[in-house]
Amino acid sequence: MSEFTLSKDADGVATITWDVPGKTMNVMSFDGLSQLEACIDQALADDEIKGVVITSGKEGSFAGGMDLNLLAVMKEEAGDEPARGLFEGTMKMHALLRKIELAGMDLKTKKGGKPIATALPGTAAGIGMELPLSTHRIFAAENPKAKYGLPEIMVGIFPGAGGTTRMVRKVGAIAAAPLLLEGKMLDVKKAKGAGYVDEIAADPVAAAKEWVLNASGADLVKPWDAKGYKMPGGAPYHPAGFMNFVGASAMVHGKTQGAFPAAKALLSAVYEGALVDFDTALKIEARWFTSVLMNPSSGAMIRSLFINKEALEKGAVRPKDIPDQRVQKLGVLGAGMMGAGIALVSAQAGIEVVLVDRDQEAADKGKAYTESYLDKGMKRGKVTAEKKEAMLARITATPDLDALKGCDLIIEAVFEDPAVKAEMTKKVEAVIPEDCIFASNTSTLPITGLAEASSRPEQFIGIHFFSPVEKMFLVEIIKGKETGPRAVAKALDYVRQIKKTPIVVNDARFFYANRCIIPYVNEGARMITEGVSPVLIDNAARQLGFPVGPIQLTDETSIDLGAKIARATKAAMGNEYPESPADDMIFWMEDLGRLGRKSNAGFFDYDDKGKRTGYWKGMQDKYPLLDDQPDLIEVQERLMFAQVLEAVRALEEGVLEDIREGDVGAVLAWGFAPWSGGPLSWLDIIGTPYAAERCDQLSAAYGERFACPDLLREMAAKGQTFYGRFNPDAASAA
Repeated sequence: MSEFTLSKDADGVATITWDVPGKTMNVMSFDGLSQLEACIDQALADDEIKGVVITSGKEGSFAGGMDLNLLAVMKEEAGDEPARGLFEGTMKMHALLRKIELAGMDLKTKKGGKPIATALPGTAAGIGMELPLSTHRIFAAENPKAKYGLPEIMVGIFPGAGGTTRMVRKVGAIAAAPLLLEGKMLDVKKAKGAGYVDEIAADPVAAAKEWVLNASGADLVKPWDAKGYKMPGGAPYHPAGFMNFVGASAMVHGKTQGAFPAAKALLSAVYEGALVDFDTALKIEARWFTSVLMNPSSGAMIRSLFINKEALEKGAVRPKDIPDQRVQKLGVLGAGMMGAGIALVSAQAGIEVVLVDRDQEAADKGKAYTESYLDKGMKRGKVTAEKKEAMLARITATPDLDALKGCDLIIEAVFEDPAVKAEMTKKVEAVIPEDCIFASNTSTLPITGLAEASSRPEQFIGIHFFSPVEKMFLVEIIKGKETGPRAVAKALDYVRQIKKTPIVVNDARFFYANRCIIPYVNEGARMITEGVSPVLIDNAARQLGFPVGPIQLTDETSIDLGAKIARATKAAMGNEYPESPADDMIFWMEDLGRLGRKSNAGFFDYDDKGKRTGYWKGMQDKYPLLDDQPDLIEVQERLMFAQVLEAVRALEEGVLEDIREGDVGAVLAWGFAPWSGGPLSWLDIIGTPYAAERCDQLSAAYGERFACPDLLREMAAKGQTFYGRFNPDAASAA
């Protein structure tokens, strides 16, 4: 079936319509490229056609990007030379878009071409934005839901179908840098200001046709094809341009710490491309694009942050044969920060919410969190008064448990104490319907133990949100020993309703995310007790791509929380609890009242406004700095292995049932080195034989916490990879 079709009207304007069958949004495929080129060739060769409008057959959207299978086809066609296949395939895309841009004009005089415009009914991303950028005029609909941009950097690549080169030449390196390097999707007004869109129209197709019929020859020549073109802001060899590129380089390295290959490749493509003519710049862009695609980091990021994330959001691990379980009425127990956040995102999704706390004042305070959030949105023009009123009307704040009658899902977010949670479970189950699913938002307490207070353990499950709820993308769903499939389906359908990404894990202390995060922060604290500089520790983590280092993370989440978790874990494990100097340090800080950011004193000093002013020097009074600080790589590998070995153990013990959830969960929950694709992908990048060998070295130097898990040892001996052995696609096919 055709993805691109051409029609022409009586006025001589041809319309090329992009409409991929069976897709809610267009994506560019290998066949699609061939069909688009055939349509363009037909339009340019037909003397009756005066110009072309390219648009979409999808209501409210133009295109969502490229079918990533296209990259696989490029590689496969090249056989033993995948880089050549990727480069030549990319250059074919460049040639097609350049054909559209030149539109049949004489290459020397730049005359005689046919005007080609794009009419965007809505969202255009990736190659769905690069294609319009190659046309002569871009018209966008007045669609408030539409988003425009080049978000490729978010999945480990960069715009490689001419988007990088065209945007830099259109608006200059400094203006293009944040668009390309941050990958933000913009609404239509901001997209026009950024240069993605030329005109906004009520009927973009009609406006585009009118423009095509009235366009002059000069309207068809892109600035970079015109004589005397000068790059906005200056080229690298111009004094002003040189400083711009220095600034862009500093910005990139400041934000990425050199950890993301795609960002460095993008900057190189921009700089080197700006030194040469446009067509040579496209070739340079294609070379760097190929280089990134050949980097294992790119494949891992695409797999985790695009393919696997999307699969989980679409229900890849949802129990089969369970009917739709979307939530109609939600009860939230506890109106503190977590409960208030859960109420907010649920009301945002159109769900009726009953927010319960001990008294009316506490419940109202929780609802006020949503009102404050909406007020901020109104100031930014993102929320209307009508939307605010409708959202607040969905939340009923009350101390009355009887208001929970009719709820089909309860999420308990009360004090992290088993006795308190057990009491609430019994009280609420006496009120709610028999088929209502009960979930606990606990972050550390085993679900199986909490379910003992329930008369319906098969309907009891864990739904663990991360704070702040409205900003964090991941939700961890925990199955207790008796949790039934309907409860799992209910939790997954709810998470999909609120537009977050779920992972499902089996019950264990700390579940999955906290199981890996805690060793990360503990390793950082342990290094301080050894005399390692906290500056080195945090910067080592940031240069691995973590958003914050373990020392700063502890201050942000609060030191007394760490102390509380350590005590609770020690009480539960008894003699099996591994003693750690990190605990001693945390208890010492707690005794001093240095509880982190919330107390304006922790591992950092803070000013009166709560801004960090530097690391607290009092640490070195108790734990003097080593004269000879350890090697950066040694610090980094301690921080990495402390986490990834817990991920391996979670898989080994059956806490993780699907490696996709291990990787996606790690990146979204605590920002695990996104460039790596996640802990299990990272082990595949460095190789299991090296990982096992490094475990032996680290455990000999620092202790049994780095002991190589049996699973990793076995895989190393066989030369296996995690995605080779535990490939979920292969398992489902089998």
